Amino acid sequence: MTASGTTALLGVAAEAALAVPGVAGLQPRLAHRLAAAAAPTRASTAPHRTPFEADVRADRVPGGSGWHLEVRCVLTGGRRTLDIARNVHDRVAAAVIAHLATHGVAEPVTVSVTVTGVAA
Repeated sequence: MTASGTTALLGVAAEAALAVPGVAGLQPRLAHRLAAAAAPTRASTAPHRTPFEADVRADRVPGGSGWHLEVRCVLTGGRRTLDIARNVHDRVAAAVIAHLATHGVAEPVTVSVTVTGVAA
């Protein structure tokens, strides 16, 4: 899959995660937050990237036989964290598999979900 295909994969995964009831948002990694803070504020000099690149990570499995996605999310209160995380896992996996299938790719997909916080 090309870089633009990987970007689309990230977007599909992020949209699936954000559609889960109880997900308040996606959490960028520390390295991306630090880079954003140190980056120039002018939009014309900032590197082009999608908003989901820091929130969802997609890596090829060693040997190139599949994908592993990591989703970092912040949840809302009032629901069991485990139930929401499982729902995120299942929906992201299903959405990515469906996305790959529409492009004629049948590869295994693994998903890990990290809950980074609960919003008040």
